[in-house]
Amino acid sequence: MGPGLFWNFPSKASCTVPQSLLQTMLLSRMAGMKDQQFTEEKPLLPDSRGQETEMENCETFVATGDWKEHDIETPYGMLHVVIRGAPKGNKPAILTYHDVGLNHKLCFNSFFQNEDMLEITKHFVVCHVDAPGQHIGAPQMPQGYQYPTMDQLAGMLPSVVQHFGFKSIVGIGVGAGAYILAKFALIFPDLVEGLVLLNIDPNGKGWIDWAATKLSGLTSTLPDTVLTHLFSQEELMSNTEVVQNYRQQINNTINQFNLQLFWNMYNSRRDLEMNRSGSVINAKTLRCPVMLVVGDNAPAEEGVVECNSKLDPTNTTFLKMADSGGMPQITQPGKLTEAFKYFLQGMGYIAYMKDRRMSGGPVPSASMTRLARSRTASLTSAGSVDGSRNRACTHSDSSEGVGQVSHTMEVSC
Repeated sequence: MGPGLFWNFPSKASCTVPQSLLQTMLLSRMAGMKDQQFTEEKPLLPDSRGQETEMENCETFVATGDWKEHDIETPYGMLHVVIRGAPKGNKPAILTYHDVGLNHKLCFNSFFQNEDMLEITKHFVVCHVDAPGQHIGAPQMPQGYQYPTMDQLAGMLPSVVQHFGFKSIVGIGVGAGAYILAKFALIFPDLVEGLVLLNIDPNGKGWIDWAATKLSGLTSTLPDTVLTHLFSQEELMSNTEVVQNYRQQINNTINQFNLQLFWNMYNSRRDLEMNRSGSVINAKTLRCPVMLVVGDNAPAEEGVVECNSKLDPTNTTFLKMADSGGMPQITQPGKLTEAFKYFLQGMGYIAYMKDRRMSGGPVPSASMTRLARSRTASLTSAGSVDGSRNRACTHSDSSEGVGQVSHTMEVSC
């Protein structure tokens, strides 16, 4: 496993460390780092003039149920999008992309309906993207329809950004959606401020994997084949209620012809062309802060570890979640929400949040924000490559020294 920030969230039954101690450990680690100067593009805390801030002005919030559907024309066909709210100042939009076999409802409803997540998302415009033909009620694609490639699916997203007037996005992708968002960030880095990638596999399928997929398709139904991609073997063997529910939903709510097209295209993907800076000449990697997430024993675990090895360790967080299986956003939405909150704090967009699981008072995030923002400077950020974005820190140390710093942290109970 490549270096990076590693959080191992244990199961509730085995955890003895309170949430407050976990935050203290994170803040203490931050305080131990060398002082670094950085250019602040967004205010970390409200100004002291006593004016009511956007975080406190509840009248500006958009109702949770105020979702609107759009069909957006792109260079590679129509794209179904569901959006809530409108762009708020310089804040990015939260844009999601689902996995194969799902759509935005099946993939993200449990996560975005979590009470703590609602406290976060009401401050942002939220945009859910459905892959072509995968949304509920989508008509069947015509015979002979050429489904967009993974590169083309990524190439559809600038049309979404332009249509709604987003200045940038923070992407949340799962599986195939994580691959698409990573490809989007590689092609259009100035449009992406951060990525949360669950179950990403940056590698294309080899001949052996391709043959195994074909054989599985001959011996199993499409929903059962897709389930092996979504869930861990333990979950499939125990035949949990979650697995049964998703088998039924995939069968009944998604057009099977359209699903087969998306499934075939995902399995035909190529390697994501990225490497850690310094590993190869002219290495290309994700320039924005990234949080990689995978459940324990998930089918994508090996791929996520591989992806971590290809990213800059100074702006990458690796989160392995216990007791979450193959779909942590479904089985552990609370833990993932907490990690996402810290991720946004690290980008300077949330001054404080009220945490019901603690004292109920505001949780100061200035130190957490400074910690995470200190970590976001990549090996090339001090140069002209990322200079136009002004997000990264300005280091007093040399770039070689930065590259040697390890930000690996394991928290266990």
